[in-house]
Amino acid sequence: MARVAIVTGGTRGIGEAISLALQAEGVTVAAAYAGNDERARAFSERTGIQAFKWDVADFYACQDGVKRVEAEIGPVDILVNNAGITRDATMKRMTYDMWSDVMRTNLAGCFSMAKAVWDGMTARKYGRIVNIGSINGQAGQYGQVNYAAAKSGIHGFTKALAQEGARVGITVNAIAPGYIDTDMVAAVPEDVLAKIVARIPVGRLGKASEIARGVTFLCGEDAGFVTGSTLSINGGQHMY
Repeated sequence: MARVAIVTGGTRGIGEAISLALQAEGVTVAAAYAGNDERARAFSERTGIQAFKWDVADFYACQDGVKRVEAEIGPVDILVNNAGITRDATMKRMTYDMWSDVMRTNLAGCFSMAKAVWDGMTARKYGRIVNIGSINGQAGQYGQVNYAAAKSGIHGFTKALAQEGARVGITVNAIAPGYIDTDMVAAVPEDVLAKIVARIPVGRLGKASEIARGVTFLCGEDAGFVTGSTLSINGGQHMY
């Protein structure tokens, strides 16, 4: 029987690429999304991947969403915490709501989703959790104290949870993408983006499919000895 995966933010951008890559590996994918019904419907029609709507910033919605997926598709063996938002501003201009919205979606969402699948994975003694961090959670970024803090928190969350899951067959890893050619990066002003690309040693933006390949590796049956790791896929922009 095929493994079942939930990919949050799974109907567009990096999440869409991850959903498709896992599907290509024979995984049955549930793509969770929060907002754009029309785009999610078009995604499902195009790919055959079922989309489920809930907000990862809502702890109880995550509980209910996972129950729906398990009732309709089956027990969840793989979780990819990809959903994320930005609310960029300098500290002078950043409001508490801008801070809170990003923390609730990007960081607390990882906790809420992991909490919802954890007991089932523990009982079956198998699980793969991959959290999507960011180069900006490793190196910081001007005007992104909320986003950088949340993504940095994901890396710490990953290492701590990996220690809890190791003895029961659950691996927990993170991927820290650099700048990827997605809608989020496309919103960056052209002159700013040119400066960013100039700092990337390979000389280009990354592709969503390149992140997805890292995810499929970490989610694989044969990746059981990899846990608590962060895989940086950033074109050499940040090395440590």
